[in-house]
Amino acid sequence: MDLNKQGIDYMQEGKYEEAAKCFSQAIEENPKEPIYYINFGNLLAAVGDPERAIAFFTKALELDEKAGTAYYGIGSLLYNQDDFIKAKDMFEKALKAGVENSDTYFMLGMTLIQLGQPKLALPYMKRSVELNENDIDALFQYGLCLAGESVIDEAINVFNKVIELEPQHSDAYYNLGVAYAGFKNDYEKALAMFEKALEIQPDHMLAANGKNIINQALDE
Repeated sequence: MDLNKQGIDYMQEGKYEEAAKCFSQAIEENPKEPIYYINFGNLLAAVGDPERAIAFFTKALELDEKAGTAYYGIGSLLYNQDDFIKAKDMFEKALKAGVENSDTYFMLGMTLIQLGQPKLALPYMKRSVELNENDIDALFQYGLCLAGESVIDEAINVFNKVIELEPQHSDAYYNLGVAYAGFKNDYEKALAMFEKALEIQPDHMLAANGKNIINQALDE
């Protein structure tokens, strides 16, 4: 029996104790194999034990400094702890080690956004979307980065893509309203976007404020 595969299967089924037993046995039988420590780290992260999870990821890196998923695991935990500078370093190391998937690019982009560097985040969000064009969160954040850099036509296209995938995405409608009002001077279209955002989320304060401002402008 492949203990590693069995442990992963148990994890996916939510059977965490059984998964822990499998990974523990795998480590006992082959203590030099980093993937077992990584999977145990993923398990500990899933059950809310970040400190021990980081210890297991670190052990994996001691065995293989190119174990990119261990860097990603540590980065995700540090991100959740708001330690964005260290998280950024981990995600960069994950990419350098070859973990070049949409999630890694997305998390590095999000870390840069949290550090107040959306311009630097833009290429990572773009690459994340290129690798997974149906990732709603990545698309939305990419749209925000584009809008922040005043690349409005492309931002509008991206927000429309978000709405295609998630028709109830009130924030995408709100940001379309901002784009049409602030950059296109198309107040009628902006008003329709704000109203749609409020239809989906009646307590959307920003959309309500946008609607009021547009109504005042149209009255004048």
